[in-house]
Formats: sequence, structure tokens, C-alpha cells
Amino acid sequence: ALTVRFITRRFIGDYDPTLEMIYRHVAVIDGEMVHFEILDTAGQEDSLQIEEKIKWGDGFAVVYSVTDRCSFDEVMRLCFLINHLHASPKRSGGSAEQPPVVIVGNKKDLQFDRMVSTEDGENLSKALKIPFYEIS
Repeated sequence: ALTVRFITRRFIGDYDPTLEMIYRHVAVIDGEMVHFEILDTAGQEDSLQIEEKIKWGDGFAVVYSVTDRCSFDEVMRLCFLINHLHASPKRSGGSAEQPPVVIVGNKKDLQFDRMVSTEDGENLSKALKIPFYEIS
């Protein structure tokens, strides 16, 4: 839903969250045309699959649901995996530059179902030195 919202500027509630998709999108950012190729994962990958997807990407939004503590618990592991795989000399040609990563807590409107506090997200963000946003 987050990816579709970014591309269409509309919320579409009727979609299959278990279906992996690649979206192509062009946007003007700071006066420059930027071509996006967004892999919206189904979030059900095994370790080998997730490593291949991380190697494919140049930037990452690590999204969890504030109503699902298990999804939040995966954030740190995924962020470390992104840094580890992108620090590899084979991938970066010797450069240790890390890709852009943000942590996104989704479904903040579901306050009564919340299992992860905003403070939890902020603390993880500070510990990992990665920007954090909570959205709905």
C-alpha cells in the first residue's frame, strides 16, 4: 500500500500484500528527473532470497507495522544485513559507502492496536543512526 500510494498519490486498500511487484516510476526531485525501480517485497523471503534482493537495491525503506511487534523486531536484522552486504568490496568496488536507508513505522493511525511505541522506533533509529518516520 505504501508503494502504491507513493506512485499514484492515492491510497488503495484493495491489493494483495503477499504479491511481490516491481514498480517503475519517474518523479521530479529537486528539479531533476529521477527514475525509480521499486521492488515491493512480499515480506516472506528466506535468507538467501532476502540477500539477493538487498544486493539488487540501491536504497531501502525498512517498513514495519506498529501493530506487529515481530515486524519491528526484524528491522535491526535487516538494517545490519543491508550494511553488511553493501559493504562488501565485490559490490562496491572497494568503496565503503552505505546505501540510503530509512526506518518506517506504518499504521500509526491504529492507536488501539499499537504494539510498538513511537519511542521504540525513535530509539532504534538513534542506535542505528538511520532516519525514522511514522506514517499512516
